Amino acid sequence: MKKNLLALVVLVLVFASGSLYAQKNTDIEKNKDFIEVFTKDFWNKQNIAAFETYFTSDYIYHNAEGDMNAEQYKGLCQAYLSAFPDLHITTDYLVAEGDRVVKVWTAHSTHTSDFMGIPASGKSIVIKGIEMFRIADGKIAELWACMDNLGMLQQLGVIPPMGE
Repeated sequence: MKKNLLALVVLVLVFASGSLYAQKNTDIEKNKDFIEVFTKDFWNKQNIAAFETYFTSDYIYHNAEGDMNAEQYKGLCQAYLSAFPDLHITTDYLVAEGDRVVKVWTAHSTHTSDFMGIPASGKSIVIKGIEMFRIADGKIAELWACMDNLGMLQQLGVIPPMGE
């Protein structure tokens, strides 16, 4: 009888852990899908009005220049969308674990108006970057980002290419 009870307990634990694993994978896939929808809607459709749909009110943006809160980051996004109105971001690679999603991306755009003191150049640029998102309650709570700012400035003609 004790063996049967033990076997039953083991079976219940195995099925429960499988169910938890399936739930975890479902959440991971939801987070990945959310980042894809965010990229297409917010960036590629330039939907700055949806900022609160995608970001928590206590959102933090981490990058090499320092951290930004939601309001500061929204201003940065507006600057990019204004200066690069045909911005299109393609996801090159997407991986997730737990509440984190990492996206490697390529952006194509044309510099048509002033951007952070850089006059419009009319030049088309291609930039690569990587971002890690932390998702909380279906929104982006934190973002760590690294992009090729040097390459962007060189393509815009602000900094000469290496060796010139």
